[in-house]
Amino acid sequence: MLYVAMTFWLLVCVLTAWGVHRLWCGIVPVKVFNALLLPGTLVALLGHIVGLLVTGATVNTATLYKDGSGDPETTTDPKPRIPVIGPVIIGMLPLLACGTAIFFVVRFLGGPILARLPSNFVRLELPTTLSGVFDLLRGQISLVESLVAAVRAADFHEWKSGVFVYLLVCLTIRMAPFEGTLRGALAAIVVLGLGTAAVTSLFDVADPRVQTGQSILTLTVAALLFLLFTSLLIRGAVGLVQLLRFRGSTA
Repeated sequence: MLYVAMTFWLLVCVLTAWGVHRLWCGIVPVKVFNALLLPGTLVALLGHIVGLLVTGATVNTATLYKDGSGDPETTTDPKPRIPVIGPVIIGMLPLLACGTAIFFVVRFLGGPILARLPSNFVRLELPTTLSGVFDLLRGQISLVESLVAAVRAADFHEWKSGVFVYLLVCLTIRMAPFEGTLRGALAAIVVLGLGTAAVTSLFDVADPRVQTGQSILTLTVAALLFLLFTSLLIRGAVGLVQLLRFRGSTA
Protein backbone atom coordinates (compact mmCIF):
# COMPACT_ATOMS: atom_id res chain seq x y z
CA MET A 1 0.00 0.00 0.00
CA LEU A 2 2.91 2.34 0.66
CA TYR A 3 4.10 1.96 -2.92
CA VAL A 4 0.62 2.58 -4.29
CA ALA A 5 0.14 5.66 -2.11
CA MET A 6 3.39 7.31 -3.17
CA THR A 7 2.62 6.64 -6.83
CA PHE A 8 -0.89 8.03 -6.34
CA TRP A 9 0.27 11.33 -4.81
CA LEU A 10 2.94 11.83 -7.45
CA LEU A 11 0.32 11.15 -10.10
CA VAL A 12 -1.95 13.73 -8.44
CA CYS A 13 0.86 16.29 -8.55
CA VAL A 14 1.69 15.79 -12.22
CA LEU A 15 -1.89 15.61 -13.48
CA THR A 16 -2.92 18.61 -11.38
CA ALA A 17 0.05 20.59 -12.73
CA TRP A 18 -0.94 19.61 -16.26
CA GLY A 19 -4.53 20.71 -15.61
CA VAL A 20 -3.49 24.07 -14.17
CA HIS A 21 -1.16 24.70 -17.11
CA ARG A 22 -3.87 23.89 -19.63
CA LEU A 23 -6.44 26.08 -17.88
CA TRP A 24 -4.20 29.13 -17.76
CA CYS A 25 -3.10 28.70 -21.36
CA GLY A 26 -6.79 29.11 -22.20
CA ILE A 27 -7.12 32.28 -20.12
CA VAL A 28 -4.04 34.36 -20.95
CA PRO A 29 -1.72 34.32 -23.98
CA VAL A 30 0.59 31.33 -23.85
CA LYS A 31 3.68 33.50 -24.29
CA VAL A 32 2.75 35.64 -21.29
CA PHE A 33 1.96 32.66 -19.08
CA ASN A 34 5.16 30.81 -19.97
CA ALA A 35 7.16 34.00 -19.43
CA LEU A 36 5.78 34.17 -15.89
CA LEU A 37 6.84 30.55 -15.33
CA LEU A 38 10.39 31.17 -16.57
CA PRO A 39 12.28 29.84 -13.49
CA GLY A 40 10.27 26.62 -13.47
CA THR A 41 10.52 26.25 -17.24
CA LEU A 42 14.28 26.66 -17.09
CA VAL A 43 14.66 24.00 -14.39
CA ALA A 44 12.38 21.51 -16.17
CA LEU A 45 14.04 22.13 -19.53
CA LEU A 46 17.50 21.57 -18.05
CA GLY A 47 16.25 18.30 -16.58
CA HIS A 48 14.89 17.32 -19.98
CA ILE A 49 18.21 18.09 -21.70
CA VAL A 50 20.14 16.10 -19.09
CA GLY A 51 17.78 13.19 -19.68
CA LEU A 52 18.45 13.34 -23.41
CA LEU A 53 22.21 13.43 -22.90
CA VAL A 54 22.22 10.61 -20.33
CA THR A 55 20.23 8.29 -22.59
CA GLY A 56 22.25 9.16 -25.69
CA ALA A 57 19.22 10.64 -27.41
CA THR A 58 19.32 13.13 -30.24
CA VAL A 59 19.02 16.77 -29.14
CA ASN A 60 17.63 18.56 -32.17
CA THR A 61 16.24 21.60 -30.40
CA ALA A 62 15.60 22.90 -26.89
CA THR A 63 14.33 26.45 -26.54
CA LEU A 64 12.37 28.25 -23.83
CA TYR A 65 9.87 29.67 -26.34
CA LYS A 66 8.70 28.10 -29.58
CA ASP A 67 8.04 30.51 -32.43
CA GLY A 68 4.31 31.05 -32.84
CA SER A 69 2.93 29.19 -29.82
CA GLY A 70 5.21 30.47 -27.07
CA ASP A 71 5.53 27.01 -25.49
CA PRO A 72 8.94 25.51 -24.66
CA GLU A 73 10.29 23.58 -27.62
CA THR A 74 11.82 20.17 -27.02
CA THR A 75 12.98 17.33 -29.23
CA THR A 76 9.79 15.51 -30.27
CA ASP A 77 11.47 12.24 -31.38
CA PRO A 78 14.71 11.96 -29.37
CA LYS A 79 15.33 8.25 -30.13
CA PRO A 80 17.26 7.34 -26.94
CA ARG A 81 19.87 4.62 -27.25
CA ILE A 82 18.65 2.94 -24.06
CA PRO A 83 15.59 0.88 -25.04
CA VAL A 84 12.38 0.93 -22.94
CA ILE A 85 13.90 2.70 -19.95
CA GLY A 86 15.23 5.62 -22.02
CA PRO A 87 11.89 7.45 -22.41
CA VAL A 88 11.25 6.86 -18.72
CA ILE A 89 14.51 8.59 -17.79
CA ILE A 90 13.73 11.47 -20.15
CA GLY A 91 10.31 11.86 -18.57
CA MET A 92 11.64 11.44 -15.04
CA LEU A 93 14.44 13.98 -14.95
CA PRO A 94 12.28 17.12 -15.46
CA LEU A 95 10.09 15.95 -12.54
CA LEU A 96 13.16 15.15 -10.48
CA ALA A 97 14.70 18.53 -11.31
CA CYS A 98 11.55 20.39 -10.24
CA GLY A 99 11.24 18.30 -7.08
CA THR A 100 14.86 18.95 -6.16
CA ALA A 101 14.45 22.66 -6.80
CA ILE A 102 11.34 22.71 -4.58
CA PHE A 103 13.34 21.04 -1.82
CA PHE A 104 16.06 23.70 -1.90
CA VAL A 105 13.54 26.55 -2.22
CA VAL A 106 11.70 25.26 0.83
CA ARG A 107 14.94 24.75 2.74
CA PHE A 108 16.32 28.24 2.18
CA LEU A 109 13.18 30.34 1.74
CA GLY A 110 10.02 28.58 2.86
CA GLY A 111 10.70 27.27 6.35
CA PRO A 112 8.16 29.51 8.16
CA ILE A 113 5.35 28.66 5.75
CA LEU A 114 6.13 24.95 5.74
CA ALA A 115 6.17 24.88 9.55
CA ARG A 116 2.54 26.06 9.63
CA LEU A 117 1.30 23.22 7.42
CA PRO A 118 -0.01 19.98 8.97
CA SER A 119 1.96 16.95 7.85
CA ASN A 120 -0.74 14.32 8.24
CA PHE A 121 -3.02 15.13 5.30
CA VAL A 122 -0.86 13.47 2.66
CA ARG A 123 -0.70 10.00 4.10
CA LEU A 124 1.44 7.18 2.84
CA GLU A 125 -1.65 4.99 2.71
CA LEU A 126 -4.85 5.06 0.70
CA PRO A 127 -8.42 4.55 1.92
CA THR A 128 -10.10 1.22 1.24
CA THR A 129 -13.67 2.25 2.14
CA LEU A 130 -16.11 4.83 0.78
CA SER A 131 -16.06 6.79 4.02
CA GLY A 132 -12.27 6.79 3.87
CA VAL A 133 -12.39 8.30 0.37
CA PHE A 134 -14.59 11.17 1.56
CA ASP A 135 -12.32 11.67 4.57
CA LEU A 136 -9.41 11.91 2.16
CA LEU A 137 -11.22 14.53 0.06
CA ARG A 138 -12.17 16.56 3.14
CA GLY A 139 -8.59 16.34 4.28
CA GLN A 140 -7.34 17.90 1.04
CA ILE A 141 -9.76 20.81 1.39
CA SER A 142 -8.49 21.35 4.92
CA LEU A 143 -4.94 21.15 3.59
CA VAL A 144 -5.61 23.89 1.05
CA GLU A 145 -7.18 25.99 3.81
CA SER A 146 -4.08 25.50 5.94
CA LEU A 147 -1.84 26.59 3.07
CA VAL A 148 -3.87 29.76 2.51
CA ALA A 149 -3.71 30.53 6.23
CA ALA A 150 0.06 29.89 6.29
CA VAL A 151 0.67 32.18 3.31
CA ARG A 152 -1.53 34.92 4.78
CA ALA A 153 0.38 34.72 8.06
CA ALA A 154 3.76 35.02 6.31
CA ASP A 155 5.75 38.22 6.61
CA PHE A 156 5.77 39.63 3.07
CA HIS A 157 7.81 42.60 4.21
CA GLU A 158 10.70 40.13 4.00
CA TRP A 159 11.73 39.37 0.44
CA LYS A 160 12.08 35.65 1.08
CA SER A 161 8.34 35.10 1.50
CA GLY A 162 7.38 36.64 -1.85
CA VAL A 163 10.19 34.91 -3.73
CA PHE A 164 9.30 31.57 -2.12
CA VAL A 165 5.64 31.75 -3.15
CA TYR A 166 6.58 32.78 -6.71
CA LEU A 167 9.15 30.02 -7.16
CA LEU A 168 6.83 27.44 -5.61
CA VAL A 169 4.11 28.31 -8.12
CA CYS A 170 6.56 28.19 -11.05
CA LEU A 171 8.13 24.88 -10.07
CA THR A 172 4.91 23.06 -9.20
CA ILE A 173 3.12 24.04 -12.41
CA ARG A 174 6.19 23.08 -14.44
CA MET A 175 5.83 19.52 -13.20
CA ALA A 176 3.43 19.21 -16.14
CA PRO A 177 5.02 17.02 -18.85
CA PHE A 178 6.46 18.59 -21.97
CA GLU A 179 4.90 17.87 -25.33
CA GLY A 180 5.81 14.39 -26.51
CA THR A 181 7.00 13.17 -23.09
CA LEU A 182 3.64 12.25 -21.56
CA ARG A 183 4.12 8.49 -21.74
CA GLY A 184 7.61 8.69 -20.32
CA ALA A 185 6.41 11.03 -17.58
CA LEU A 186 3.59 8.67 -16.58
CA ALA A 187 6.02 5.77 -16.47
CA ALA A 188 8.42 7.98 -14.50
CA ILE A 189 5.70 8.60 -11.91
CA VAL A 190 5.49 4.88 -11.27
CA VAL A 191 9.28 4.56 -11.07
CA LEU A 192 9.62 7.57 -8.75
CA GLY A 193 6.78 6.34 -6.59
CA LEU A 194 8.20 2.87 -6.20
CA GLY A 195 11.75 4.16 -5.72
CA THR A 196 10.81 6.79 -3.15
CA ALA A 197 8.59 4.37 -1.27
CA ALA A 198 11.39 1.80 -1.24
CA VAL A 199 13.83 4.36 0.17
CA THR A 200 11.42 5.62 2.82
CA SER A 201 10.59 2.08 3.87
CA LEU A 202 14.22 1.61 4.89
CA PHE A 203 13.86 4.28 7.61
CA ASP A 204 11.73 4.54 10.68
CA VAL A 205 8.65 6.78 10.40
CA ALA A 206 10.14 9.23 12.90
CA ASP A 207 13.28 9.66 10.83
CA PRO A 208 13.69 13.39 9.95
CA ARG A 209 14.46 12.57 6.34
CA VAL A 210 11.12 10.80 5.94
CA GLN A 211 9.28 13.63 7.67
CA THR A 212 10.99 16.22 5.46
CA GLY A 213 10.07 14.33 2.30
CA GLN A 214 6.46 13.96 3.39
CA SER A 215 6.30 17.64 4.37
CA ILE A 216 7.53 18.75 0.94
CA LEU A 217 5.06 16.39 -0.74
CA THR A 218 2.30 17.88 1.43
CA LEU A 219 3.31 21.39 0.42
CA THR A 220 3.43 20.47 -3.28
CA VAL A 221 0.01 18.82 -3.21
CA ALA A 222 -1.49 21.75 -1.27
CA ALA A 223 -0.04 24.32 -3.67
CA LEU A 224 -1.23 22.49 -6.78
CA LEU A 225 -4.73 21.85 -5.41
CA PHE A 226 -5.07 25.51 -4.48
CA LEU A 227 -3.88 26.55 -7.95
CA LEU A 228 -6.34 24.10 -9.53
CA PHE A 229 -9.31 25.38 -7.49
CA THR A 230 -8.40 28.99 -8.21
CA SER A 231 -7.79 28.32 -11.90
CA LEU A 232 -11.15 26.57 -12.29
CA LEU A 233 -12.97 29.50 -10.67
CA ILE A 234 -11.17 32.07 -12.82
CA ARG A 235 -11.63 30.01 -15.99
CA GLY A 236 -15.35 29.66 -15.24
CA ALA A 237 -15.70 33.41 -14.61
CA VAL A 238 -13.84 34.26 -17.83
CA GLY A 239 -15.97 31.82 -19.80
CA LEU A 240 -19.17 33.27 -18.32
CA VAL A 241 -18.11 36.83 -19.22
CA GLN A 242 -17.26 35.74 -22.77
CA LEU A 243 -20.60 33.99 -23.12
CA LEU A 244 -22.54 37.02 -21.88
CA ARG A 245 -20.61 39.34 -24.18
CA PHE A 246 -21.25 37.06 -27.15
CA ARG A 247 -24.98 36.88 -26.45
CA GLY A 248 -25.08 40.63 -25.89
CA SER A 249 -23.43 41.30 -29.25
CA THR A 250 -25.84 38.99 -31.11
CA ALA A 251 -28.98 40.32 -29.42
